[in-house]
Amino acid sequence: MTAEQRKRRISELLKANDSVKVTELSRLFDVSEVTVRTDLEDMEKKGLLTRVHGGAVSSYKPYYSMNLNQRLETNQTEKVAIAEKVASLIRPNDTVMLNAGTTTLLVFRKFPAEYNLNIVTNSVSIALEASGNPNYNVILVGGSVNTKYQFTYGHDAVKQLERYHADKLILSVDGIDTAHGFTTYYNKECTVDVTMLKQADTCIVAADRSKFGHSAFTKISDLSVADMIITAGALQQEYIDEFKLLGVEVLAD
Repeated sequence: MTAEQRKRRISELLKANDSVKVTELSRLFDVSEVTVRTDLEDMEKKGLLTRVHGGAVSSYKPYYSMNLNQRLETNQTEKVAIAEKVASLIRPNDTVMLNAGTTTLLVFRKFPAEYNLNIVTNSVSIALEASGNPNYNVILVGGSVNTKYQFTYGHDAVKQLERYHADKLILSVDGIDTAHGFTTYYNKECTVDVTMLKQADTCIVAADRSKFGHSAFTKISDLSVADMIITAGALQQEYIDEFKLLGVEVLAD
């Protein structure tokens, strides 16, 4: 069994049990505990788990409970690299939709300040920051407000979005899985994401590697709706092959 095969199996065990032990993994894989710890250390650097004494726990449940500022600090180096790639695709006079998320917030912060842009979002944080630039025409869709994660949702938000057309949608997701597609923790925001997909010419999914191989609470869409996936670092070959089969362009290191 290769290191990548072991890590994939560890991810599967974490999904099922939320935690793993070094001693048990050593027996399961028939490798030394030192080798297991090396695997766990590498996975932790990629944001795939959190190491604890004697083993590791899933990163996803702690991430779900974090507030917006705490999430911004998680996998930040990778997210900033993604944001720079996405921002390089923005052109003057674009209309850009962005859903709520720390990755989309970081993407927005990389937009060229001198461009004239129409920005449509359900993210309160993005709207507040964007409104400080006179070159940006900012539309924050109305509706109910999630104060913890600072986004709007609901019937009013969806009906307003249906009035707009975007050149590009920058979509942040919580899970990317070949079986379950793009998923989110927030069922209330899911309808907003789906509506944005319908209203945009091009869908760019921005996601760090911790999102791959993970399925969150609510399905947004199949993987085929994306025109482009932008991540940072090496991506597992199974995802590269799947996206190629679907005609989705992948930008990764």
